[in-house]
Amino acid sequence: MIDRIGIVVSDFEQSKSFYGVALEPIGLSLIAEYSASTTGSTDIAGFGQPPEAEFWLTHGNPGSVKVHVAFRVHNHAAVEVFYNVALAAGGQDNGAPGFRTHYHPNYYAAFVLDPDGHNIEAICHYPE
Repeated sequence: MIDRIGIVVSDFEQSKSFYGVALEPIGLSLIAEYSASTTGSTDIAGFGQPPEAEFWLTHGNPGSVKVHVAFRVHNHAAVEVFYNVALAAGGQDNGAPGFRTHYHPNYYAAFVLDPDGHNIEAICHYPE
């Protein structure tokens, strides 16, 4: 199951404002935001219905950044198997399995770049 989708935007503040207005009629609002100092790379903002953000904005250069797709799994073992199998199939490490507690205490995920550089994630939101 797809957990969330993210897009890259060139003007982070303008896009946050736009999506804040455009998504409100369909029940989505800005519910999470993390600065580059927290993520280690760039500013991100998530829209959804509490407690889950399903649509994310990432500040960057839309013409040069690839797609990010996160697949939801039900246990940590599945995250680890995904990571190992994806690497064996030719993927590139983009974040080994582990907790990302700056998002939430049970955020356990792994990230792999596919052959075209797309960021593919397996994530478990449940404690083990």
